[in-house]
Amino acid sequence: MRGWKLARDARNLCATVLLSSLCSWAAFAAESSPQVTLDAGKANPRALEPLTQRAIIRDYKFAWGNIDSAVASNSPAPLNGLFAGSANDWLKGLVDGQRKSGTTSRYLNQNHKLEAVFYAPAGDVIELHDTAEYDFEIHDGGKTIHNEHAVVHHVVLMTPAADRWVIRQLQAVPQF
Repeated sequence: MRGWKLARDARNLCATVLLSSLCSWAAFAAESSPQVTLDAGKANPRALEPLTQRAIIRDYKFAWGNIDSAVASNSPAPLNGLFAGSANDWLKGLVDGQRKSGTTSRYLNQNHKLEAVFYAPAGDVIELHDTAEYDFEIHDGGKTIHNEHAVVHHVVLMTPAADRWVIRQLQAVPQF
């Protein structure tokens, strides 16, 4: 009888630890996931459809999460298919430079406020202004060597691909 009780207690303990770990991971994922909002009210010359708005928010959020993954791991693999043109070249160069210097970086607590300013009549390109706010950290080995809270303005050009919107330009500017 005592063996059954020990087995049951061990099973309950394992279940509790697993549930606690999953809850902690979910809380971490929610905190580290980029927050993205889109104001499409001023888009010209064409209005954005609700489905397009949702797709742009989804894909922009996914892209910034993958930027963070790429610079944290010094691997360009998370960038594949999400970026093209000058945005892709710049990000791959950033990852390559970090790898050569032995540093990594993180974009934490990301909050992106997008404003659509141009949506082409054919629906084949959109220009967005992103006011991004995040905590930026640079690490050398396991040690943080730089930490800052940043507010950065980006001009973003996105185009539709087969199954997502792709970032073609991601240019930091002093202001809009």
